[in-house]
Amino acid sequence: MYERSWRIICGIPVLILGESGSGKSCSLRNFNKDDLVIYNVAGKPLPFKKQFNVADNVTYNQIETNMKKGKFKTYVIDDSQYLMAFESFDKAKETGWNKNIDLASNFKNLIQCAIKNTQKDTIVYFLHHIETTETGKIKAKTLGKMLDNQLTLEGLFSVVLLCKVDGQEHYFETQSDGRTTCKSPMGMFEFKIDNDLKMVDTTIREYYGFNNDKSELTTKSTNK
Repeated sequence: MYERSWRIICGIPVLILGESGSGKSCSLRNFNKDDLVIYNVAGKPLPFKKQFNVADNVTYNQIETNMKKGKFKTYVIDDSQYLMAFESFDKAKETGWNKNIDLASNFKNLIQCAIKNTQKDTIVYFLHHIETTETGKIKAKTLGKMLDNQLTLEGLFSVVLLCKVDGQEHYFETQSDGRTTCKSPMGMFEFKIDNDLKMVDTTIREYYGFNNDKSELTTKSTNK
């Protein structure tokens, strides 16, 4: 028999969705420099004046290798959908189904690396563009139907937040209204919260008791 108590034994990936200009990168503004590393996939400047540990124009292998070192507790992959887009352009002349398998597998493996190959108190934020389906559903932007049909991207995340802007303020939505793929654990957030990823990070750590050994999740076996 297996008994399970409340304890997190792996890293947590968090998906931050939004259109370009909706405030995804800006939500990082309240972190301190040494809080995190930002993997800037497209190499674009941050939308505010602040020094961070930034790695520009990174690849899957560079991100995974660096995260496995475990030097930081928070990692950010900014514009993560460009990892798929750039790889797709690089393989534009290739034909066959294997190309689509590689595109899907490489992104899936990156998420699995964030979960399985980081320390239990690590959070990896995927800042990701959105697209709207034919039925009007707002979801994470992908390439091709393999990730959508065989591996729902949002299904690999327990926390999916949507950046919104109404002309006066930027904010996150934390739960689906039926038109989005937002979600978060019960009691973690209100439906609408400030566009502040540092506050989100603190809340997630408190919710899962990352600094409280008694609240972590263990699996132990007993013979009967």
